[in-house]
Amino acid sequence: MANPSVGQDTKVLLAEREETIEKRLNEILSSYEGRKDELIPILQRVQRTFGYLPEPAMKRVAKFLKLPESTVFGVGTFYAQFKLVPSGRNIIRVCRGTACHVRGGARILREVEKHLGIKPGESSPDLEYCLETVACFGACALAPVMVLNNKVHGRMTKAKVKKILAAINKET
Repeated sequence: MANPSVGQDTKVLLAEREETIEKRLNEILSSYEGRKDELIPILQRVQRTFGYLPEPAMKRVAKFLKLPESTVFGVGTFYAQFKLVPSGRNIIRVCRGTACHVRGGARILREVEKHLGIKPGESSPDLEYCLETVACFGACALAPVMVLNNKVHGRMTKAKVKKILAAINKET
């Protein structure tokens, strides 16, 4: 027989999450005047706070700025800097530029995918990792390049991928 309290526990967790979002949003919005030209800075701050743009937050921003929700969602989906779903805490970016491609960048990407079990644009189920690809980092002399949380790792090999990811696992 199913546990009847599971549904209630989920409702409590969701209510607590919404309360937390509302409280933190109030703190963020108190720094702004409510002008329409503040939309992008507000969304940037919301994303820095939550790691993405939660739907309730975008609705609240729309109300605060007296904008249609569609306008706020439009901005949130138009710019690549904004994410609408939670992203992994550790962001791994693999370069797909010409120099990296020629020197084995695809092999590095496959190794990261294999190790984490995710594809570019995805986050691990535990939200520990997010995998992205970038057209070029501009570090061609270090190709192939992988960036972990803004730290550049050059001249990557499959063995280096394993070593770097193992080290980050020990830190967490």
